[in-house]
Amino acid sequence: MSELEIPADRRYTAEHEWVERTGPTTVRVGITDFAQSQLGDVVFVQLPAVDEAVTAGESFGEVESTKSVSDIFAPLTAKVVAANADLDGNPELVNSAPYGRGWLVDLGVDDEATLDAALAEMLDAAGYAEITAG
Repeated sequence: MSELEIPADRRYTAEHEWVERTGPTTVRVGITDFAQSQLGDVVFVQLPAVDEAVTAGESFGEVESTKSVSDIFAPLTAKVVAANADLDGNPELVNSAPYGRGWLVDLGVDDEATLDAALAEMLDAAGYAEITAG
């Protein structure tokens, strides 16, 4: 199996999601290269609506593949500020570009300190690599 991609500029969750800070109070969220490789060919992605509130650790959507349906868990408590509409017609972007065009949602929080604290609790690239090495 080829080496999995784990960009160093992101934070990661034990549920195999990546979180990239996009502004003082916003992040972009997707599933990792490891997650998409485990899922197989993604055929459908269900995402929350813009302005929907999501709660850290709770499911906010699903990724359906030819093998299974997997929940997507919120990496932090926030509000959805954007959902990737490209996935409606091209769910395979999750497989081909998990860190690029295959992103899932953008989330926003009320203040920078809240986001700083949430990101600090997530894994860095090295920590994530450790949990996927098993």
